[in-house]
Amino acid sequence: MGKIDEVQQVQVINGEGYQLSTLDKVIASARANSMWPLPFATSCCGIEYMATMGSNYDLARFGMERMSFSPRQADLLIVAGTISKKLAPVLKQVYEQMSEPKWVLSVGACASSGGIFDTYSVLQGIDRVIPVDVYVPGCPPRPEQIIDGIMKIHELVNHESLRRRYSDEYKALMNSYNIESNEK
Repeated sequence: MGKIDEVQQVQVINGEGYQLSTLDKVIASARANSMWPLPFATSCCGIEYMATMGSNYDLARFGMERMSFSPRQADLLIVAGTISKKLAPVLKQVYEQMSEPKWVLSVGACASSGGIFDTYSVLQGIDRVIPVDVYVPGCPPRPEQIIDGIMKIHELVNHESLRRRYSDEYKALMNSYNIESNEK
């Protein structure tokens, strides 16, 4: 019998001439390590996100070197900065255009809760229009915090069941945001 190794969060059984794992774990590992993020940056948090993509922090080492500026080719929506109430429908439309599976990272105080802008024109958290998977606190957050948030998204993706998006719970979540689930 072969020995069991832990390789990139995928339990693999190695033996002479073979390697075994479950399909769920292999797909989850592939998804987590090859994300195509769509940056939706509107203010100072966007600048910090740009610093995260630079050579000092090198987000490419986490399998995210390809930025996608088309929602149909992205699976991680990174919302960084202040979202006005006028911009909220655009953000929701971008989210709806993304194909399943998709995840959302809310970067900074403004995207998470409206930040210091407790006014009639600023959305008090993007979770009022789209579901959020991970929140990154800060005003603006340091690149290390953004990387930590991305690592939490990777952890979430690695442990997500392939069937979760077909569940009644997920469909109810999408219905609570008036979003029709892409999975039928």
